[in-house]
Amino acid sequence: MSAAALPTTTAVTAAHERAWTAAAAVTDPEIPVLTISDLGILRDVGIDDDGVVEVVITPTYSGCPAMDTITADVNHALHTAGFERVDVRLVHSPAWTTDWMSEDGRHKLAEFGIAPPAHRAPSGPVMLTLGRRTAPDVRCPQCGAPGREQNRFGSTSCKALYVCTSCSEPFDYFKAI
Repeated sequence: MSAAALPTTTAVTAAHERAWTAAAAVTDPEIPVLTISDLGILRDVGIDDDGVVEVVITPTYSGCPAMDTITADVNHALHTAGFERVDVRLVHSPAWTTDWMSEDGRHKLAEFGIAPPAHRAPSGPVMLTLGRRTAPDVRCPQCGAPGREQNRFGSTSCKALYVCTSCSEPFDYFKAI
């Protein structure tokens, strides 16, 4: 291969940026106001020496039913952006945490009517309790008043159903993991 046929650093950087932008714009099928970048499940995008775009995503939990759709949507977005060969890999370690969610994503959740997750401790073991658990300080996305857990399970496994103690509106809380 001649030197003229080798991609320039600028071309590689532009291609990488285009691939990242295409993948990052894919929305979550369960919460379509969030992108996979907002959620923090988009971990890496690279282009190997053969021109294959390699995308690494981490599921929110190991049984997340949205991952097949997200994988297909990432493939479609990258093909639409002009990339012929795409490899999407699911990586389970390190495990996803709601702390990976962007601040923009948290704001989008609240604007959509879902209380965003509370931040967890920066590191350390996750406490497992078999009895009563300490309820998080969940605020109503409509009026800001405290919420009361109605049901630990909401419309998806990632959410719990809450009711506002002031305006009595039901709302989802995106569980902190």
